[in-house]
Amino acid sequence: MKPSTRHILLLWMLVCSGTTQAIEPISTTIAVGMAAALTGILARYQNLFYYFHECCRPEWISFNKTGLRNDLDTKLFGQHIASRIILKAVSGFMSNENPKKPLVLSLHGWTGTGKNFVSKLIAENIYKEGMDSSFIHVFTSTLHFPHQSQSATYKSQLQQWIKGNVTNCERSMFIFDEMDKMHPGLIDSIKPYLDYYDKLDGVSYRKSIFIFLSNAGGESIIQTALDFWKQGRDREEIELKDLETSLSLSVFNNNQSGFYRTNLIDKNLVDFFVPFLPLEYRHVVQCAMAEMKARDIKPDQDVADMVARDLVYFPKSERVFSVKGCKTIESKLDYYT
Repeated sequence: MKPSTRHILLLWMLVCSGTTQAIEPISTTIAVGMAAALTGILARYQNLFYYFHECCRPEWISFNKTGLRNDLDTKLFGQHIASRIILKAVSGFMSNENPKKPLVLSLHGWTGTGKNFVSKLIAENIYKEGMDSSFIHVFTSTLHFPHQSQSATYKSQLQQWIKGNVTNCERSMFIFDEMDKMHPGLIDSIKPYLDYYDKLDGVSYRKSIFIFLSNAGGESIIQTALDFWKQGRDREEIELKDLETSLSLSVFNNNQSGFYRTNLIDKNLVDFFVPFLPLEYRHVVQCAMAEMKARDIKPDQDVADMVARDLVYFPKSERVFSVKGCKTIESKLDYYT
């Protein structure tokens, strides 16, 4: 049963009114009475605390499959492969009460194609607090692991961070951004947590989610998209099988990438390599229209076209794909609206 406004107010008065400080004798009676009342409330509403503080419980962590499907359909543009994989992978994992290992997704593609955005959509449809949840942990390579000489220290810290956070909540999510800028070998330190173990030192990692974001492999994705375009084939004809093998190999063999010769790939611990295709002019227009709607501005096709025309496209002569995808849409709209 949900607590009434009167009960919430009483709890707030007791916790927040400073009764833990020195009080006058006459106030003692009031405080004791309030404490007794609070004890009664807590006995009646055992889950009262969870309404005020995010906890690792279904009240705060609950997967919304319909919401994720709708978000992918209406907010992510030009990514038919990624949308399908993400929905099936996340839905299957979250509906499994006894997964054998954590869900490991590796999202690849050029800048501005939607990798960070998809991570945000996943978070918003699992965690009530979305990306602000205390159970979501984002690591950015250039910020958290800048010095190669400190790799040994980073490995130890990374293991401690993951173990500590999963101990706190088995439904934790870890997002590693800029994997293409991570020092090779570092990510192997978390390999045991991604493997098929029931528990490690008493901790189960099987219900956690690991998402890796990288520009590595973007060239092979772009080349495939260009080949389809040159052959006059629709981009929606591109399937995962056209990209997955070349993508994983190019990432594995890239000595400038955090995935270089990593055990995570060698031991098949990455569940899905998710390709993000380069975006065309029409997708940039869709991004602009969606951003106007998100700002409670009436979507204007003319404004969206101006924004899209203002971007740089490649190949230079054909102007097929946006160099920065939809990444600069927000700042462009600030200028045109």
